[in-house]
Amino acid sequence: MHDLLKEYKETRKGLNAAYEARRTLAETGNEEAMAERQLIGEMRGEMEWVIEWLETGRRPGNKRGIERRAAYQREKLMDPVRMQAFVDRGTAGSPVNLTEWQRGQIEDALCGLSERERECYVMANGQCFSHAEIAKMLGISKSSVDTHIKRAQQKISERMMNSLFLVG
Repeated sequence: MHDLLKEYKETRKGLNAAYEARRTLAETGNEEAMAERQLIGEMRGEMEWVIEWLETGRRPGNKRGIERRAAYQREKLMDPVRMQAFVDRGTAGSPVNLTEWQRGQIEDALCGLSERERECYVMANGQCFSHAEIAKMLGISKSSVDTHIKRAQQKISERMMNSLFLVG
């Protein structure tokens, strides 16, 4: 890993030198030199990005790594594509064709929810509406939608832990 980082830094030095060498040609209005300088500039940016990733161990620009996120930010209780296929109920052109067993599992997971929780959860995860859009459609506040979805996720996770039907 350290060898790879060292090679990237050497390549960056070469790119910086090539970028500076084309400065005087680009300032005189040479179109080819300007195009080369722009291409080298893009390569330098990519090289900086990779070097930062290798040095920090996480994607550049992220303030927090996935390991430091809250549980609700990194856990998805159900596969979104499967949930969308469940809501759509169509089989033609569907990215996932659900078996009756899978449909039954999702129904079982959702059966413990109140009508409003189920509505909010299905609209958010199955139909991919934002919380604000759901609030507007249902005539409730966005914070109510957030609360209903959090409760639904909690009930589903408890149900998944305790139900033999949802294993596998």
